[in-house]
Amino acid sequence: MTSRLLVTYLTFAFLIVVGLEVPLGLLQQRSEQHQALAQLEHDAEVLAVVVDADMHRHDIPHVDALAQSAARRLGGSVEIVDALGQVLVSTRPAADVTEDADIRAVLRGQGRVSSRIAGSAGAHMISVAVTVHPGLVPQGAIRVTVPSTVIDRRVHQVWLILATVGLFALIAAALIAVALARWISRPVRALEQATRRLADDATSASPVCTTAGPPELRRLGATFVATAERLRGLIASQRSFIGHASHQLKTPLAALRLRLENLEPDIAPAGDKNLRAALVETDRLAQMVEALLVMARCEQTTLPRERVDLHSAVAQRICFWTPLATSRAVQLTASGPAAHVWTVSTAVDQILDNLLSNALRATPPGGTVAISWQPMTDGEPTMQIQVADEGPGLSAEQCVRAMDPFWRAPGSGNDGTGLGLSLVRKLAEASGGHARLRPRTTTGLDAIVALPGATDPLSPDTVTAEMAAHSAAV
Repeated sequence: MTSRLLVTYLTFAFLIVVGLEVPLGLLQQRSEQHQALAQLEHDAEVLAVVVDADMHRHDIPHVDALAQSAARRLGGSVEIVDALGQVLVSTRPAADVTEDADIRAVLRGQGRVSSRIAGSAGAHMISVAVTVHPGLVPQGAIRVTVPSTVIDRRVHQVWLILATVGLFALIAAALIAVALARWISRPVRALEQATRRLADDATSASPVCTTAGPPELRRLGATFVATAERLRGLIASQRSFIGHASHQLKTPLAALRLRLENLEPDIAPAGDKNLRAALVETDRLAQMVEALLVMARCEQTTLPRERVDLHSAVAQRICFWTPLATSRAVQLTASGPAAHVWTVSTAVDQILDNLLSNALRATPPGGTVAISWQPMTDGEPTMQIQVADEGPGLSAEQCVRAMDPFWRAPGSGNDGTGLGLSLVRKLAEASGGHARLRPRTTTGLDAIVALPGATDPLSPDTVTAEMAAHSAAV
């Protein structure tokens, strides 16, 4: 922003300087030319008065001597012609001047003086022609021609002075522009930094914006501070409510389950089914409360991260879920290179538990749930974990909605709490990664979780051997 403001100010300053100095320079150039023509005209008329008598007496040698003296004094040339335009005296090589417009003009009486500035032999010359013995019939004419070197030097000096003044004006404008740009952009930068801090951690202390700068930016900063303070209070209240409500619910839920279990001996066989359903619903409610607690903790951006051995974590979760998979006739497989990831505490275990729970619930008997992971080469080192099932799958729109809290697929019944995939996404984002669902080309669903990778000292052969050992053990 500072650079753009500086460029804008300097552009306007440059246009103003050019708009003022160019006309002034052109006016000064014309003034110098008019002064030079006036001085040369005066010299020519003085010479015409001096040679008038000599031309009347036909004393051409004296006229020539006067012309040579005047040419040396003026640093140019002098041509003197008679009334018919014939050259009487010329300080330069003889030439026919009868066809020159300025000579013809004064001899015909079309003006007492004829002046011009023109190029001659690659140089600019100033020429003035005047009549000798002006009257009804001119006795002749004198043309004095001098180089415009003196005028050019004066004009160049004028332009140099104007350019120097303009340069100093631009330098002063640049210094003022820098000060103004910094004065304007300083509160904008402070507001940007406060916004970044608020985005990184909305529960941190209220951002402090600078009180410098234009009044509009100061008011904007004050409004932002008030908004950030209100947002911080709302988020803190929400987290506090979720945490306290979840903790307060855990104890009565545990007591409720205990009472239901104690009622089992007193329940008739006909009511046993309803008792089991009540126990299942109680367990589901307890899982929901626990998931809410985890999600509330995941929203804290300051959670510490730890280095996790991915292949060991996968092997442990396979050992945990194998009995359930065996009871449902579903096969669990795992493959991937040696890898370590950076995640919040227990994030990998909870992510795999939720994904495997959903996959085992959706996969029909005889199907396979495959866990795989591989490094991603784009940008920062990232490990992509994929859990693929062979269930009915979801549409692309349902894959997006499935990450929302409490959303469940059509026809899923009362299984699950609708928080598992939302918790997976929260854990992945809290760890610096992301999670998404993708329909498979044939049937089933791919759950993909990307987590920040870490340098892994193990080799792929070691991981393959350990995974084989775990598979053989289960």
